[in-house]
Amino acid sequence: MLEEAKARTRDLQTAMREQGIERAVFTDESSIAYLAGFWGYLGIEFGRPTMLVVPVDEPPIVITPFMESEMVAAMTWVEDLRTWEDIGPRSWQAALAKALGEAPGDIWIERNHIPALVRNYLDEAYADSRLRDISPVLGAQRVIKTPFEIEVMKQAGQIAGAMMGAAHDSLAEGAPEYESALAVIQAGSRAAATFLTDSGWDSFVSPMIHNLQILQSGADTSMVHRRASVRKYQKFDPVYFCFCNMAQFKQYKLGFDRMFHIGDVTDEARRVQEAAIAAQQAALAAIRPGVLAEEVAAAAGEVYRQRGYETGYRTGRSIGVSYLEAPELKTGDTTVLQPGMTFAVDGGISIDGSTAGRIGDSIVVTEGGFDYITSYPREILLSRG
Repeated sequence: MLEEAKARTRDLQTAMREQGIERAVFTDESSIAYLAGFWGYLGIEFGRPTMLVVPVDEPPIVITPFMESEMVAAMTWVEDLRTWEDIGPRSWQAALAKALGEAPGDIWIERNHIPALVRNYLDEAYADSRLRDISPVLGAQRVIKTPFEIEVMKQAGQIAGAMMGAAHDSLAEGAPEYESALAVIQAGSRAAATFLTDSGWDSFVSPMIHNLQILQSGADTSMVHRRASVRKYQKFDPVYFCFCNMAQFKQYKLGFDRMFHIGDVTDEARRVQEAAIAAQQAALAAIRPGVLAEEVAAAAGEVYRQRGYETGYRTGRSIGVSYLEAPELKTGDTTVLQPGMTFAVDGGISIDGSTAGRIGDSIVVTEGGFDYITSYPREILLSRG
């Protein structure tokens, strides 16, 4: 992992040199993990920024809270580690100012991901400098995944499969939603642990699956990103599991969704779910190198049109160390698909407040088409209990 991160940083510096960029500041956790190989557990939400400063011709610099520095030093390949403290002259602002040097003309930042407190500091302390966006430069580098990255994502796919199996097993008339969420967490954590050791860099990677389970059931099925509650399943209930913020491993995040039905399925729910499955399969059948991203979306849209349904605004999204990367499978995105691109490809429609169809898988584009990263039956799924 660390050698991979080191090579990515060298590639970024090459791109920076070609574009005349002297140094860049990264504050997004996914970007820091991608380049420096570590991530923290406090994070910016506590007002405690960790930053990575990448000069074009010098070694990178990590700026992190003193209390996390021992863990960071053990996880990263970066040798220049500068710490800061909450009180006194050793502030993160002082550490950042030293890393930036004398009044740079341009400061390259992640414009859409930089925390407000860091942005406010830069606006005030470097009023004469231009803040420019480094995100497209790094984003272009992240579009094509390396074999190492794809292997990690396939491990995440196996973990996600264990999670979905546990979700399926948890379903029964009268069972509460939160028990399904607990089953998913336990199964995923145990599966993730099988890919880890207790030595070296691995020992700092937690196998624990976390975040609140996205789970929509019964009359709330169309409420996107609803969380598991104390509601109890009833016969004929549709139950939708989305693992988009939970199916992840070593910071690589997948998209993975399935719809189940308690006991049996109504005719209308069957028609809607079959349309979602058919649309997803049409999109997948269109995926191969040389195809435009919007053509994949059009293939799914044609299925919905033929069946009398309206589609959503996209059919899929690129995945990686961030929850959302470029490109997207939607109308207007003319990116040409290439081997090594990874996507979450969805089938999803809502008819009214209680009828919806959902399915989603992660895939990697190959020379001959695509390979699945996630796998679970793509059919009408009934509860087992």
